[in-house]
Amino acid sequence: MTAQFDCLVVGGGPAGLMAAIYLARFRRSVCVVDTGASRAALIPRSHNVPGFVHGLSGADLIARISAQLGELAVERVEAEITALQRRDDGFQAIWNGGALEATTVILASGIVDSHPPFEQWRAAVADGLLRYCPVCDAFEVIGRRIGIVGPLGRAAGKALFLRGYSREVTLLATGQDEEESVTSELAEAGVDIVFAPGLRLRRRVGGLEAVLADGRTMQFDTVYPAMGAEVRSQLAVSLGAEHTGEGYLKVDDHQRTSVDGLYGIGDVVTDLHQISVAFGHAALAACTIHHSLPRRLA
Repeated sequence: MTAQFDCLVVGGGPAGLMAAIYLARFRRSVCVVDTGASRAALIPRSHNVPGFVHGLSGADLIARISAQLGELAVERVEAEITALQRRDDGFQAIWNGGALEATTVILASGIVDSHPPFEQWRAAVADGLLRYCPVCDAFEVIGRRIGIVGPLGRAAGKALFLRGYSREVTLLATGQDEEESVTSELAEAGVDIVFAPGLRLRRRVGGLEAVLADGRTMQFDTVYPAMGAEVRSQLAVSLGAEHTGEGYLKVDDHQRTSVDGLYGIGDVVTDLHQISVAFGHAALAACTIHHSLPRRLA
């Protein structure tokens, strides 16, 4: 498959799908290429999407946006793009068994979370026992026993944030940190610190159990990993796009990367992993792309 589009959207989560809706309604030709494994689809219920009083699941949100996109006859391909190359008039994307060309590209490929040792992590996420975004759902764990798993320095901020929702917050440090100020701040806030290298998790009735290397166990109603993530920005980085040390793409206030015609939106550009942020990025990028292309006359 080789085709020419005004825009290629890489990623079919909330950010990518919203950008495609905007572009299609601008009467621009757009193709969404996605592997079908959006991080947002794992959300059991989000209460931060306006208009849904009782919340909705990530899978339901994606299904609703996809249905809207289907009404606009946007072309979609389920594949993983393995290479993105510059062309004189834009870009060429290549995947196993296909390729396409586009004048502009929006990278909405997101991140992949690093998980603690826990075979049943997916089911625990679905049941609200394992959570990754306290900004999204700390309100749902008010007053509960909360564990945060990760290196001390990385996990400290998440533990302090959650301390505003519960008195029972324990940071399970998988690695030590030499900064005494971090330890002192946690202690002053009433966060318990347990050094737990070699920790693993397992389910128990009504919650999760942390099993320490020495055999001790600790019980929690919910656990938040703080172990970092893989930022899926490789396609942009391969073209020389500027990025942070963690891999987040650097963009301007119109979501433009340092590579002309290449845009970044959603989790691939910010560690504030919010659906509302993704929607805002999508609108900015789509509007900018529309105005950068030759005028379309009816």
